[in-house]
Amino acid sequence: MKVLISGAGIGGLAAARALIADGHEVTVFEQAAELRHGGAAVTLWSNGTGVLSELGVSLDRVGAPIDVLETRDHRGKVLVSIDVAQAAARHGHPHVCLPRARLLDLLASGLPAGTIAFGRAVRSAEEPAGAAVRVTFADGGTADGDLLVAADGRGSAVRDRLWGGDPGCPTGWATWQGLSPLPTEITASHRSVLYVGKPGTCGLMPAGDGLLQWWFDLRWTPGTPPPAKPLAMLREHFADWAPPVREVLAAVTDDETGFFPHVRHPVPRTWGSGRITVVGDAAHSFPPTRAQGANQALEDAWALAVALRTAAKQPTDIDAALRAFERARSRKASVVSRQAGSEDYNRYGAILSRLVPSPLATRYYTRWLRQISTYLDPASASR
Repeated sequence: MKVLISGAGIGGLAAARALIADGHEVTVFEQAAELRHGGAAVTLWSNGTGVLSELGVSLDRVGAPIDVLETRDHRGKVLVSIDVAQAAARHGHPHVCLPRARLLDLLASGLPAGTIAFGRAVRSAEEPAGAAVRVTFADGGTADGDLLVAADGRGSAVRDRLWGGDPGCPTGWATWQGLSPLPTEITASHRSVLYVGKPGTCGLMPAGDGLLQWWFDLRWTPGTPPPAKPLAMLREHFADWAPPVREVLAAVTDDETGFFPHVRHPVPRTWGSGRITVVGDAAHSFPPTRAQGANQALEDAWALAVALRTAAKQPTDIDAALRAFERARSRKASVVSRQAGSEDYNRYGAILSRLVPSPLATRYYTRWLRQISTYLDPASASR
């Protein structure tokens, strides 16, 4: 089939790799002039790294392994320590934090030359007579194909037309984050540390090559412009927090600090129509508190390829295969969406962490990964 993909983010590039490997002719349309290397780091758990292994993407000597998740109070006292290395061993795939730009480069590096068409912004899609799918670009041009995968993120124009508008609703929280070369003890470790306190949370996670992924979550009034120089605000809120929180805030700059407002929406059972489907953040936007955004996009790409592969072997039409793919993924992604959208870590992090013993939290985490993963749960999708 001739497959059109809108968006060269993690979900779009992963879908391209999976579908090209199955023999499809794929073109990825990206409105930017080059790969978008903005953002900080991404955390890939066993479901995401498992999918990458299926796509032939090696993470050897890339990023930093994550073996432990710690939650501490704002004074630095450990509240709970989750041995996520057990989950990695159980599921057979590691946990890795790496720069988002590095992951995009790895996904794009295996694509045939000319697969990505830069400077092409998809603005609408239809299924006219004589063509399975036709997309229209911002410049008025068009392209025809047999299938369209909308992987163009939170602001997806295709998704908005299919769903009747942007379904996202602000949660009242936002993240200020960055990726910096900071020589802290955590930077050189295999441990992610989340500090929780009354104003919000601070997270610190190694990302490899001496880089530290850092973020601060605070309440935010939707529609309020973020401060042009946010560090003064962050330093005020987290002034009395334990080391190395203060040291991180003293070392980073406003230019390194990105702003990410939290948005959530119910994940519907049907994402597309006809020969059009939706994946990634366009289909299931949720706050980053479960660190599953990139992982769920990778799962979408893998499951989509499986669905189309199955349809080619059985008397199943493509439309039906796409709807079955959406239903299967909706069941998994909606679990993450509900949990992350509750903002429970930001609102009740200290209380929740004190209530759950570390061994129990470790066992729960291992089961939870399977609960939210199509890839790790063989019963949820045909291989």
